[in-house]
Amino acid sequence: MLERHELEAFLTLAEELHFGRTADRLHVSTARISQTIAKLERRIGIPLFNRTSRRVELTEVGRRLYEEVRPAWGQITTAFERAIDTGRGLTGSLRVSFVGAAGGQLLAGAAELFRRRQPDCDVHLREAQMVDLMPWLRSGEVDLALGTLPIDEPDIVTGPVLVSEARMLAVPSQHPFARRRRICLEDLARVKLLQLPDSLPESLRADRTPPTTPSGRPIEPGPSASTFNEMLTLIGAGHGVFPVGAQARRYYARPDVAYIPISDAPPLRWGLIWRADGATARVRAFAQATYDLLTLSETTAL
Repeated sequence: MLERHELEAFLTLAEELHFGRTADRLHVSTARISQTIAKLERRIGIPLFNRTSRRVELTEVGRRLYEEVRPAWGQITTAFERAIDTGRGLTGSLRVSFVGAAGGQLLAGAAELFRRRQPDCDVHLREAQMVDLMPWLRSGEVDLALGTLPIDEPDIVTGPVLVSEARMLAVPSQHPFARRRRICLEDLARVKLLQLPDSLPESLRADRTPPTTPSGRPIEPGPSASTFNEMLTLIGAGHGVFPVGAQARRYYARPDVAYIPISDAPPLRWGLIWRADGATARVRAFAQATYDLLTLSETTAL
């Protein structure tokens, strides 16, 4: 296998046909170029250049090697430079995913601010179901996503908490809890709690669907659902209850579902997440734009 410096020395010398100019282009000594070419010729077993005191010219083998290697080396160099531009630059496109109407509204505002700051980078928003976020991120289908926290996965980076909202319990509209002004976490021992799919991170499932109340009383698990609307349909049909954020009352008002505040529950937190190996300049700039949008508007809830 040829080393990079050997390829660069050979290709440059084939173009310049002069050891001094080749050394100047590659910022090394003339002796270094001469040694590299000599070593390369020994490995190949045949001269690549004819050298005289007055001129340097390619041999027939050297000419064929140049013609075959030059296009491939150009493609490799271009691909490498494109990768650098993708990682460091703010051009191209950014694919951002969200779950639910409130998340979409927030990201639409963040995308507008980002476009004003980075007009050469396109933003494509895409709605996901809750089971889609992690597969889409890991496969590279999207670059970052807005979701509920906590997400404790070794290959996923979690940005700062962007929004905190009161946690409520979605119950059937005919449920006894629907007549109460609020409930507490210990009340969950009296209901069947719908479950998130096993494909979601365990840290998120433990937060949203705990197996016990704070005092250790067991909470009966109910069926799981893959989408939020499926979850609400199960709730409306009387198959269980599920904790949601306060924004659900505004964006998902339904006659068969009631939303009751949980007085002692911690707030539901939202943040951007992305792959640990995908923290490009575009991702960081969009995360900053989202944070700045909320800071400037002093928004504290979806």
